[in-house]
Amino acid sequence: MNQAPSRVSTLETKYRRSKIINVVLAAVVVFLAVVLVAQMTAGTSPSAVPAPSETSDQMLQTSIERRDPNDPKAIGDVDAPVVMVEWTDMLCPYCAVFSRETLPNIVEEYVKTGKVRIEVRDVAFFGAESENAAVAARAAGNQGMFARYLSAVYGAAPESGHTELSREELIGFAQQIGVPDIHRFTADLDDPELMAQVRESTTTAQRLGVNSVPFFVAGGTTLSGAQPIEVFRDFLDAAIGKAQ
Repeated sequence: MNQAPSRVSTLETKYRRSKIINVVLAAVVVFLAVVLVAQMTAGTSPSAVPAPSETSDQMLQTSIERRDPNDPKAIGDVDAPVVMVEWTDMLCPYCAVFSRETLPNIVEEYVKTGKVRIEVRDVAFFGAESENAAVAARAAGNQGMFARYLSAVYGAAPESGHTELSREELIGFAQQIGVPDIHRFTADLDDPELMAQVRESTTTAQRLGVNSVPFFVAGGTTLSGAQPIEVFRDFLDAAIGKAQ
């Protein structure tokens, strides 16, 4: 009676290993293993990425961060010693909690002081509404207002459950934050290229093993969930110390 679950577990393990070998580069394999562990432990604490050598750790960091000075989804100095990558879904209630309760402190203490740059990766884990919201955020980003748009949407999100974002509401948030060209924003909501970018971002996250949000990587270490600021301080201070 106890053998069937064991066989299923064995098959699942073999499948995961096969997928990793065939899809992910050597540096990202290390990251994927840590992501899976972090998710199983419900993100209660940062999870250190094993670093067999300085070279492999540098490869991992390079494969995750971008440091593109023209990235509309990033905030902070492009030359900051640490890049924190955040995966987020605009319908995720925990992402909203992080945005409202923790992110402002991180921005004040780490981003504005030049210690940390934040790069956002949008994902759509909750279907078409997630995709449409991510497209809207990118449309705002086309006018330099990606971060403000996310903040507006998350600021209006309910305390629990998934928000419902209609097209009218998405346009309303753009008007609320003062997107300069609403006609351009509205047209961008139907841009197939933006939708393709959102779907590619989601697929890439899943290939890396990121299947829950919010999820973070900094300094070769992962953190999962809407953790309190004290946890993020430890997380980011460790990454900064490693970068020095």
